[in-house]
Amino acid sequence: MSTYVFGHTSPDSDSIVGAISLSYLKNQLGEDCIPTRQGEISAETQFILDKFDGTLPELKTSVAGEDVYIIDFSDKAQAPHDIMEATILGIVDHHKLGDLTTSTPLECWIRPIGCSNTVVYEMYKAYDVEIPKDIAGMMMCAILSDTVIFKSPTCTKVDTKAVKELSKICGVEDYKQVAMDMFIAKSQVDGASARNLNTRDYKAFEMNGNKVGINQLEMVDISVLDSRIDEIMTDMKAMKEEEGLHTIIVLLTDIMKEGSTLLTVSDDESKIETAFNCKLENSQVWLDGVLSRKKQIIPFLQPQF
Repeated sequence: MSTYVFGHTSPDSDSIVGAISLSYLKNQLGEDCIPTRQGEISAETQFILDKFDGTLPELKTSVAGEDVYIIDFSDKAQAPHDIMEATILGIVDHHKLGDLTTSTPLECWIRPIGCSNTVVYEMYKAYDVEIPKDIAGMMMCAILSDTVIFKSPTCTKVDTKAVKELSKICGVEDYKQVAMDMFIAKSQVDGASARNLNTRDYKAFEMNGNKVGINQLEMVDISVLDSRIDEIMTDMKAMKEEEGLHTIIVLLTDIMKEGSTLLTVSDDESKIETAFNCKLENSQVWLDGVLSRKKQIIPFLQPQF
């Protein structure tokens, strides 16, 4: 019986590459693992797969009765709807511990570092398994994406060391240029619908019985979306109603200016203002220096609930 490996819904590059890198490792250790995904991939992830000849994991949204490893999340709201009917063999993550529970012991690798693929890199080292050239390149890009080319406050020395070693394995000398090309691909918004923009890296969270949705768009220049803010906000209102959210937040993160414009539709905007010590104008505010959802948004927002 095969074991399925996958990341969160609306998968980012860390989730997709993590499913690939973790599956390969487990297969080398004698387990039969298949990398999968819960949703469509981003332009950034396609760039990574194309550059390093990666194979797109198969789409799998139901896991009842299956053995699974999950990577890059541990929140039930980011899992398949029938996750509690699966057997979770392990979790590999770099976020806060979520609300998933298991009835049997499991393998857990959860580290306060910049990227799940850095955790997988450490697993390869621990098990003394060689990382193939193509997988090393994809892992390198995933780490550079999640750490925003080392600018994110979540980035650690472990992440930078991993990138440098992975770049040698995959034969990339100028990994920062590859990262910029990757972010340029990620920043393409021509022809994208508001719903596409609002769900590119969307995650749902349960906060004391309240459902909160947070999406993050990391771009080289967020000003290209200035003329589309009203359209984005209108769709956010629709998403709030469709999903029964208390609050929806979209972070437009400018990696060059090193900050984010926060857009919100909420039942109580004062929670956002208190969390970030700011004053919203037209339900939006610029947060200087904010690059990380998991370290600079969630820890401040969740206590408000």
